[in-house]
Amino acid sequence: MNALLQAALKNALRTGVILFVFALLATAMLALTYNRTEPTITRSQQAETLGLIGQVLPRALYDNDLLASRQNLPPDELLGTRQPSAMWLARRGETLTAVVLEAIAPDGYGGNIHLLVGIDIDGTVTGVRVTSHRETPGLGDYIHRAKSPWIEQFVGKSLIEPAPKHWKVIKDGGRFDARAGATITPRAVVKAVKQALDYFARHRAAIIAPIRGQAPPPVEETRS
Repeated sequence: MNALLQAALKNALRTGVILFVFALLATAMLALTYNRTEPTITRSQQAETLGLIGQVLPRALYDNDLLASRQNLPPDELLGTRQPSAMWLARRGETLTAVVLEAIAPDGYGGNIHLLVGIDIDGTVTGVRVTSHRETPGLGDYIHRAKSPWIEQFVGKSLIEPAPKHWKVIKDGGRFDARAGATITPRAVVKAVKQALDYFARHRAAIIAPIRGQAPPPVEETRS
């Protein structure tokens, strides 16, 4: 009986050692694969981000490295964010010309609608893009540029034109088009873009301040 017990213990120990060695090898292989692919993944993500920014910000507005200009903004109700979000600063020479803000419309039909909003230094929208959403395919997904040009109607708009009271869909007495039977989604986007303009107007002086050598804005610079 003792001999059988000893044999069983040896077999269990041998099996445990083999499993441990395999686990070590698998971990090493995963780490090696990550180290080799991580730079490629990072470059791909950066290219995707830069491509989206390029859709909301005319190239003539900047000559700086936009990716390097990124700053983290604390959560803000006007941006619809509960986690830190990004802001990119566009410059020509030493002059700040525009910003690109991440914003969220939390009241879409299917939940959060994530946006990039480009705003020039005068507070005019240069472009808007939906970066992710869960709206109903074929009904509310026309907010995505790949589905329709609906999102382009924000270009050139500001808090002056139209007036704040007209930042609504036409059905609600505003100036923005929306498809019949699918107004919840565009209503949420219109509100989110308007609030992004409100955010910029409220923090404009603080954002411009560092460019002019004044006190820094209430944002946290991205740490690498």
